Amino acid sequence: MKKSGKHWGGKILLGCVGLGLFLSLWQLLMATGVISERTMSTPWQVLQTFLEKLSSRDPDGATVQEHFLSSFQLAMAGFFTAMAVGIPMGLVMGYFRTARRFLNPIFEIVRPIPPIAWIPIVILFLGIGMPAKVFIVFVAAFVPCVINSYTGVKLTNPVYIQAAKTMGAGHLRIFTKVCIPSAIPMVFTGIRISLGASWSTLVAAEMLASTNGLGYMIQMGRAIIRPDIIVVGMLVIGCTGALMSFVLGCVERHIAPWRRDSL
Repeated sequence: MKKSGKHWGGKILLGCVGLGLFLSLWQLLMATGVISERTMSTPWQVLQTFLEKLSSRDPDGATVQEHFLSSFQLAMAGFFTAMAVGIPMGLVMGYFRTARRFLNPIFEIVRPIPPIAWIPIVILFLGIGMPAKVFIVFVAAFVPCVINSYTGVKLTNPVYIQAAKTMGAGHLRIFTKVCIPSAIPMVFTGIRISLGASWSTLVAAEMLASTNGLGYMIQMGRAIIRPDIIVVGMLVIGCTGALMSFVLGCVERHIAPWRRDSL
């Protein structure tokens, strides 16, 4: 217990030191003129803007909380939809040869297409409302879920599969009792990547005639040449993604206690 506490204390301390050095370097570059104040704001200016945006709707029409809630709903809708479709699809493709032969050609065609490339066709079919934005986020999060779930099943130790067959287990039982538990670490890796992809695609998704959201806030900051607003939006996205990744790691340790972080 003490060792675990020291471990977490050390990680937090190193994280704080790294963050402090980053902010110090940022401030130093601004103070020495290496980075112009016309193109970037200082950490203190960004903090001031963030505190002001907690209560002020100027100049983009909403507080940072309202932008966050709009983006959070959008990102989570696309993310959970991608999980619900992508993870089962990847697991099935990984074990059942018929499903793999049927689905893999379609997936291999869709996989290389970047989410932004879907925007014109999505506007034609779904318009510019919430469903269209959710679909863009879904596309970004879907591919990692499928690939990592598929890989997790394919990496299942053949010895375990042969042992299950020796004891009379059928394909369905081997799939549910051997392959899926074995694939859990890779599935969670895919979920982590998908979560990051969901947040990173927000800006592109919220280009579809949005009036709020963190992506819209960043776009407005660019339009009115306010780098402090741009950085606030970026930091909120980054911090939210980091926090959710931490929560996901806690869930993973609970579901798969045999998995240990080696970092």
